[in-house]
Amino acid sequence: MVKIAITGAAGKMGRTINDIVKTRNDCVITAGVDITDERYSDFPIVKEVYDLAEKPDVMIDFSHPSALDSLLDYCKINGVPAVIATTGYTDEQIRQIKAASEQIPIFFTFNLSLGINLLVDLAKRAAKVLGEQFDIEILEKHHNLKKDAPSGTAIMIAEALNAELDDKMHYVFDRHSVRKQREKTEIGIHSVRGGTIVGEHDVIFAGRDEVITLSHSAGSKQVFAVGAVNAAVFLCGKDKGLYEMSDLLAER
Repeated sequence: MVKIAITGAAGKMGRTINDIVKTRNDCVITAGVDITDERYSDFPIVKEVYDLAEKPDVMIDFSHPSALDSLLDYCKINGVPAVIATTGYTDEQIRQIKAASEQIPIFFTFNLSLGINLLVDLAKRAAKVLGEQFDIEILEKHHNLKKDAPSGTAIMIAEALNAELDDKMHYVFDRHSVRKQREKTEIGIHSVRGGTIVGEHDVIFAGRDEVITLSHSAGSKQVFAVGAVNAAVFLCGKDKGLYEMSDLLAER
């Protein structure tokens, strides 16, 4: 039985993870961390990660980028693996996460949805086949409460495509700010914020007289919670290193 602690436990994703874990018999939530310390289930919630009474087998983080330092320090000191699912990290914070994976197992991805990761794989295949003959545009849509833009998932898709195209592409976020013809080495990334959209991503390959669009739409936050719990169970007992969804899928 894998013992899980959640950071950001009182938030929407923390509560959803709790609902998912209750349906499983291979893991249990033993504690939560949240600045509100609001208790809503049968496990204790503390305000600081260092206040945890019991060391968990693995941490699931759905909190805030500002909590990264204390989370990584706690996990490194105590040898606790971490599933990091928060978005909005700076490049420096991402480097911190990668550096920490040299000491402990860390599962880090911008999106824990199985469908999104399949979309990334399909988009990479399309980019390899279509090459420079097609322009690439990425459109992401999220709810009006999301603070970061573009989404971490959109960036993840762009980086996967760029790697497939030998890292010769560059990203354009504000096309309205310049008046010039589109360059062949551009990947356009566009954001929409409105209503209660959970998450939608389109990858558009636009060529001469034809357009190919790959799309993914998340109907609820449960798809991310399921992925986080699967990642936590997968990560428990692993050697130090940086893991992602492709590693989890390879074991299935």
